[in-house]
Amino acid sequence: MFVTPQPRSRPRVPLSVRAVAGLALVTLVLSLAACARETDVPAQTALTQIAAVGGDAKETTASGTLSGRGLPSIAELVERVRPSVVSITTEAVRRGLFGDFTDEGAGSGVIIRPDGLIATNSHVVNGFEGIQVHLDDGRTFDAEIVGLDLISDLAVLRIDATDLPYLTPAGSDSLRVGDWVVAVGNAAALRGGPTVTLGIISGRGRTITTELGQLFDLIQTDAAINAGNSGGPLIDLDGNVVGINTAMLRQAQGIGFAVSSEVATPILDALIKDGTYVRPLIGLTGEDVLPALGLAAEEGVLVTRMSRDGPAFIAGIRTGDIITALDDTPTPDMPAFLSTLWSFSPGDRIDVAYLSDGTSRTTTLTLVERP
Repeated sequence: MFVTPQPRSRPRVPLSVRAVAGLALVTLVLSLAACARETDVPAQTALTQIAAVGGDAKETTASGTLSGRGLPSIAELVERVRPSVVSITTEAVRRGLFGDFTDEGAGSGVIIRPDGLIATNSHVVNGFEGIQVHLDDGRTFDAEIVGLDLISDLAVLRIDATDLPYLTPAGSDSLRVGDWVVAVGNAAALRGGPTVTLGIISGRGRTITTELGQLFDLIQTDAAINAGNSGGPLIDLDGNVVGINTAMLRQAQGIGFAVSSEVATPILDALIKDGTYVRPLIGLTGEDVLPALGLAAEEGVLVTRMSRDGPAFIAGIRTGDIITALDDTPTPDMPAFLSTLWSFSPGDRIDVAYLSDGTSRTTTLTLVERP
């Protein structure tokens, strides 16, 4: 599976042309998982009033499940969260074959601190000098980049404003395939406020390949994600931000992806504190072991490339080996391998269990800082 990242920008053209071109050309959208908390009104822990459409539903629960027929109304939920969702426009002067031109882009974001900190995707803002944030109340602010993480495609912006309504990342590990979710964002840069779409969780722990690289441990949803949704929140029916909308598969309809809150939260915290997210480096790349490959293991990470001066090579691991555990934590696939690896810090010494020519081996290595 290959998906291409959403074009961040394009030359300045009239709005009507931009809207049509954006819908035709942009194929990817990106977003971040967070959990909702409102500051202007008392926090609600559940969506308590859900109306049935076209049915005789009589009972609701915190998750929005109906005892009868019909679909939930999300109008009250949208009213609660939309003040914390922003649209982002970007601008930069580029040099082209026929002279300089203005490069423009559009995306979304979510306010995560009342003092003007906003989470979005790195591809929305990376490489742009002019960044503006447009609030739901009509105000517009110039924004500066606090930090970027290209690997997770997350970024934090700052605007000069206080007492803002905000949402904070919350746990998404309890999400089940089939749970309702709502995507909110600046789809197609349309005027008149954010676009809201409703869908379900279609899958968990997805890995996709984009022109920006691989993205791991994503939430898959069929809630429509379109050009301009990048950086907007994916929200459950309790008002929790469970993901940041990240990508859309162009070869199919109803397949979108969001960075889960478990992945996003520590990265955003580090970007706010240090402006960067430091990851350990083991010095190899790999892919999931598949039964069709006929290898010595049915699961694990097959080493496909190595750095000859990296920790793994120095410790004796070679291309073709299969890593099965890091410090006694099983690594059945790349998402598990990376989440475990990134739980360590540069300088940590860890044990690596692996298969080499069908023989079980264990080695110890010292992780270094990823450049």
